[in-house]
Amino acid sequence: MALFLCLIIVAIVLGLIGAVAQGLTYLLIIGIVVFVADLALVGRRWSQRSH
Repeated sequence: MALFLCLIIVAIVLGLIGAVAQGLTYLLIIGIVVFVADLALVGRRWSQRSH
């Protein structure tokens, strides 16, 4: 669970920096990718526990 929270914080920080700073939109994209990967990781863990 700590890994999930850490990745969420990293995704939010990268997204904010990418949205605010000009020319750093790639950080916004990286933040979105990290967030989606984190959700996929948690979804996979929950689906394995339910079986």
